[in-house]
Amino acid sequence: MKLLHIDASALGAHSVSRGLTQAIVSEFVNNHPGTEVTYRDLHATPLAHWGLPAGEDDPNAAEAAKVMEEFLAADVVVIGAPMYNFSITSSLKAWIDRIAVAGKTFRYTANGPEGLAGGKRVIIASSRGGIYSAGPAAGMDFQEPYLRAVLGFLGVTDIEFVRAEGVAMSDDHKAQAVETAVAGIGGLLRKAA
Repeated sequence: MKLLHIDASALGAHSVSRGLTQAIVSEFVNNHPGTEVTYRDLHATPLAHWGLPAGEDDPNAAEAAKVMEEFLAADVVVIGAPMYNFSITSSLKAWIDRIAVAGKTFRYTANGPEGLAGGKRVIIASSRGGIYSAGPAAGMDFQEPYLRAVLGFLGVTDIEFVRAEGVAMSDDHKAQAVETAVAGIGGLLRKAA
């Protein structure tokens, strides 16, 4: 079993999504001994934003190939996706631009696009300063729908979210949101075991 662990928060030790991904990965490894984990911190080591490759000697091309290899090899992908300004971080978008490649993870056919990266399980640790899953701000959620859409385009249908919302509303609300999210992780992983 190969697990790819992605973090994208700029908040380091103060990051809610990083704490959630660590809890998910730890629980997964405890339930699946021998799991091989590959870790990529998109904030500490950012990828160059997408551009036309300069050729085989381009270091960005080599890194893009490594990112693709990590994604394709993974059975499970755990992504820390904090909401920044109603969407995802630019570092996570740069990673997605490296894995959304025609001929590798999708292809165009006479019947429309076809995802080629199916068979993976993706667990997304989502953290949000406000409440966006329901209520008046729900229409401003461009994070979760985007991630579902782009991963679905690549053929991934097993997508689950662990969500901590309202973490900027108050310290008490943050603690409760994180506690609720962490409490759901064990059940999420046992459910599919």
